[in-house]
Amino acid sequence: MHGPELLKILRPERDAMLKQLAAFVEHESPSRDKPALDSLAKVVAARFEAIGGAVSILTNPIGGDHVRASFGPRGNDAPALVLGHFDTVWPLGTLERQPFRIEGERAFGPGTLDMKASLVLIEWALRAIKAVGAVPPRAIEVLFTSDEEIGSPTSRALIESAARASAYALVLEAPLADGSLKTARKGVGAFTVEVEGKAAHAGVEPEKGISAITELAHQILRINGLAEPSHGTTINVGLIQGGTTPNVVPAQALARVDVRVTTLAEAQRIDEAIRHLRPVTPGAAIVVSGGMNRPPMERTPAIAALFARTQQLGRNLGLELKEGATGGGSDGNFTAAVGIPTLDGLGALGAGAHAVHEHILINSLPERAALLATLLLEL
Repeated sequence: MHGPELLKILRPERDAMLKQLAAFVEHESPSRDKPALDSLAKVVAARFEAIGGAVSILTNPIGGDHVRASFGPRGNDAPALVLGHFDTVWPLGTLERQPFRIEGERAFGPGTLDMKASLVLIEWALRAIKAVGAVPPRAIEVLFTSDEEIGSPTSRALIESAARASAYALVLEAPLADGSLKTARKGVGAFTVEVEGKAAHAGVEPEKGISAITELAHQILRINGLAEPSHGTTINVGLIQGGTTPNVVPAQALARVDVRVTTLAEAQRIDEAIRHLRPVTPGAAIVVSGGMNRPPMERTPAIAALFARTQQLGRNLGLELKEGATGGGSDGNFTAAVGIPTLDGLGALGAGAHAVHEHILINSLPERAALLATLLLEL
């Protein structure tokens, strides 16, 4: 077991890890800013090439470029897949209001937790493996993507293809608040329900109108009725729009709907039900767009076994790891859905993802890097 040795090597590297985290955070990278993303992709690629990776920048004409780094010769065994992303929810200029800073044992800044600390963890885990002279039992494929925060529209196919060729996937998203790893995630859907009615003067001839807003109200009640909280299925109509002025029967209205499910069966049920909505009001028309953009990450026996082995290896590092589930989605949803054992939440400990108090616990950097390196050597 290399765990204690890896941790011994990594603890003195804490300040170097922190310095690199600061550099990554200060290189802003909003999900829809291709120049900023491409610039950071080159930085990431150079750093992983410098530690011996066979690195490719995967050009993306409709978004930020992605980065793939391979370590070790590809033998007969399927490789380990490590996933991370370098885009953030924060727009350019956020650093002027929320600069990277250290307060006690916490490092604050936009994207620290989600998930630029994980870029650091992956790099130093691979450095530590090299430092102990150990040879991983299988090749390691690292995929850094540029669009996770907006649903991975251009990277999903890359992720699924890499997963199908891999033995297992390790996802470096942040853990739960108590440090627990994630063995289940809800699937995520985003639907738009548009209603077309007929405009008319609300005072002179309202009977000639067809109210799109009234019809939408009927449909919202139907949609809300599809939820099954006891099964983990939740639905939120989070935005509605419609009408022009109070004295006109509204001809258009729309609702945007967020759906969260724990099983693929529930995802299929909700998707079918929303797509088959039919008007209550004679003459009204309904158009549904969108759909389920992330399948659920279900806790399969293979995922449970992967966590149990990880928990055992964590004890050699002095870590008592727990598991849990979350309502948010990640790229781990994709790898799990294609049948690959997936463990998520392996990033640094902290809190406030997407919030102004976003931060990591600095001392978790060497610990989580040691855990990742241990997994890559022992699984």
